[in-house]
Amino acid sequence: MPTSPIEPTARLSKNSCITIKQVVIRITLIIALAEFLVMLVLRAIPHEAGTFSEALFDATSLAVLSIPLIYMWVIKPFVNARDKALAQLSHLAHVDPLTGLANRRSLSNDLEKAVASSARHKDHGAVFLIDLDGFKLINDRYGHEVGDAVLVNTAEHLQAIARSEDIVSRLGGDEFVVLIHRLGADESVAREKALRIAEKLINAVTVPLEFNGKKLHVIASIGICILGSEKLDTETVIREADIAMYRAKQAEGGGMCTFFRAMKIKEP
Repeated sequence: MPTSPIEPTARLSKNSCITIKQVVIRITLIIALAEFLVMLVLRAIPHEAGTFSEALFDATSLAVLSIPLIYMWVIKPFVNARDKALAQLSHLAHVDPLTGLANRRSLSNDLEKAVASSARHKDHGAVFLIDLDGFKLINDRYGHEVGDAVLVNTAEHLQAIARSEDIVSRLGGDEFVVLIHRLGADESVAREKALRIAEKLINAVTVPLEFNGKKLHVIASIGICILGSEKLDTETVIREADIAMYRAKQAEGGGMCTFFRAMKIKEP
């Protein structure tokens, strides 16, 4: 079964942070308890201290007793909750809320690093832009819930065959991107490896999904952009992969196409 979508940001923040009301109540209780204890001591122990000395003892004792408690019960939980909420917000800003994959913003950052690394180390990589043929028909016929289930299922299958250092991202709609590193220094070898990886991606996507008694089936059209010594911006890389992907779709879909920068597209 597909995994559930990530919880909304509002719910995460609400559940992880203590409220201002709770902060005020905790501080009030700590100060009241500390003052109560100080007054008990003053009344229980005979003394001849004057008003000023008694007030000074009261204030000092109150600070000594209440400050550690306020830190442990109020400040530390509040700071921890805030840091956790900020970390969650930062994470959610870089993931797709439906599939949990990296989103376009995160992909752009990873792709920029990959392009620079490939150019610097002379080690090729590849970007695979995957479009789901048949998804629109499923989404229109059965509704968005079923369409979302297909997207989540696709994300899980793509992640299952990706290596830990590879990046799987949802670009938007029914388009996914897989970024592969370290395909070798030889370009022709890197292209052959990329084609074999594309076949695995196609096979992963075409596994049917059983959902609410329905057998759902989509196929993948994949555009491949090879990363090499050229320093390209991320938009150019995505655009080239997109051009190759649409050429693959023109060939009845369910196939792959590699982009060549000599102003032509060559199909495997």
